[in-house]
Amino acid sequence: MRTDVTDLAAKPSPFGRLLKEWRQARGTSQLDFALASGISQRHLSFLESGRSRPSRGMVLHLASALAVPLRQQNAMLLAAGFAPAFAERKLDAPELGPVSAALDRALQQQEPYPAVVVDRVYNLVRANQGALALLGMLLDPAALAPPAAGAPHNLMRLVVRPDGLKPHLENWEEAVVWLLRRLRAEAIAEGIAAHEAFLDELMAYPDVARVARAPREEGDYPPALTVRFRRGETRLALFSMIATVGTPLDVALQDLRLEFFFPADAATEKWFRARAKQASSRPHGNA
Repeated sequence: MRTDVTDLAAKPSPFGRLLKEWRQARGTSQLDFALASGISQRHLSFLESGRSRPSRGMVLHLASALAVPLRQQNAMLLAAGFAPAFAERKLDAPELGPVSAALDRALQQQEPYPAVVVDRVYNLVRANQGALALLGMLLDPAALAPPAAGAPHNLMRLVVRPDGLKPHLENWEEAVVWLLRRLRAEAIAEGIAAHEAFLDELMAYPDVARVARAPREEGDYPPALTVRFRRGETRLALFSMIATVGTPLDVALQDLRLEFFFPADAATEKWFRARAKQASSRPHGNA
């Protein structure tokens, strides 16, 4: 009878290395993880050392038990000698039609307040009219121009760029600290090096490294981070909530984030409602 494991002479194993890295990244010992995943510690040790080879099902079982993202589960399968299990479709693919429609519906329902769909490194995938109104008020036309032919805007870059949102964020340093903390937390969750290049790029922008490394006084934190924008006499305060697809089985879908922004004060609520009313009263076809 064939088993899930074939004993091999001990030698470096690409799969075993990845398995060990993910286990250590999750902060669990061999014994604890073996118990949690329903295998023996000896079996797990052999898998990590390369003395045993996993079946395809075992790779998926262990990766799922470690909450490894689908993109990295595919990498673990390849390292073990198997084909990837999870596709990476474009959002306009026919199979993703219901999900695409649900995203559009969520963006529309958030009006007149901003909402965006971003990918795992915060490239802007979709935005509602509230988000476009906010960016249009804060940014000059040059900053709103596409960064390159076919390339999306990136919200993290817009926050740190001197010609982007930075001059109009009253609490820019506070916002940058928490955004970088979010990125680092996501890097740990998705793989230690998953966001490394992107974080390095952001740290190279003026003042970002200084702000990120400066000691900060710990005080009484508000219920949620409020970002405070100002341009001219217009001041807006917003906080956000983030949603994801409940049980994604597609790499691209797992990467998507829906971020909804809500007014943190009455003046901000009034501004967005007035902008929406103004836009709805324009004749059709006018900008």
